[in-house]
Amino acid sequence: MHISTSFVFGVAAFSAAVNAVLTRVNDFGSNPTNLQMNINVPAKLADKPAIILALHLCAGTGELYALLTKYNALSEEKGFITIFPSSKKDLNCWEVNTAKGLSRDAGGDNQGLVNMIKYTIQKYNADPTKVFVTGSSSGCMMTNVLMATYPDVFAASTCYSGVAAGCLAGSPGASPISSDPRCANGQIIKTQAEWVAQAKAMYPGYNGPYPRMLTWHGTADLLVKPPNLGEQLKQWSGMHGVEFSKNVTNTPQSGYTQIVYGDGSKLMGYIAEGVGHTVPVHEAEDLKWFGL
Repeated sequence: MHISTSFVFGVAAFSAAVNAVLTRVNDFGSNPTNLQMNINVPAKLADKPAIILALHLCAGTGELYALLTKYNALSEEKGFITIFPSSKKDLNCWEVNTAKGLSRDAGGDNQGLVNMIKYTIQKYNADPTKVFVTGSSSGCMMTNVLMATYPDVFAASTCYSGVAAGCLAGSPGASPISSDPRCANGQIIKTQAEWVAQAKAMYPGYNGPYPRMLTWHGTADLLVKPPNLGEQLKQWSGMHGVEFSKNVTNTPQSGYTQIVYGDGSKLMGYIAEGVGHTVPVHEAEDLKWFGL
């Protein structure tokens, strides 16, 4: 097989781009599921910097998600730290289906991810009140799980084209190949009280505030179907004690409808007309939501 020179240079350029923006951290504390930590610390680091944990899709990597999003470029402007971890199992999907993965400090992916945050806070004197999480598809699913299992770690979240916390509970796997398809197909429909009970059971006894949430979905998503947006909003409106207040059309762009709960400070959704899997990342809107 002949491999072109341009292909070789292309791979080299890709690797160089990845290496330029991310540093591998091998010893960040307990890492029960052998995740990979990749961090970007900007040249001009803010005093008491914020942290954004950004979670890739199934079959993705942290390095690739860093290149496909603008968070690192924005971090150079704003001085916050980004973490782009990688999952290495089950088609590189995040563990959002097992009992340990849906519990606190029980040896799941979520525990390793939170230890990356703790390491970063300590090493870079980051602000523990300005820790945020975002993700696409499987990364959005894990965002929901982190909000339920470690609500005291994260101030706010945004996510794209995912499912409610616990939607995949008990599924044999978390990937499109290994999972119970009913969740992604939008067939796991529960009452608000049921979703709230499921989320609260992931960190029993916790009575503090939960992270503010902004979640996005496309009407033409055939992989993680649109009813999952409604189930997420049902769950988190119950967790926050807010009710639907209004829709705002063509916001933040044509074809997108903003779904506002309460005064819009704790929970909002976006439904994108004709958009498939996944909704493109809207980094500027995310940073606005995070207060950055």
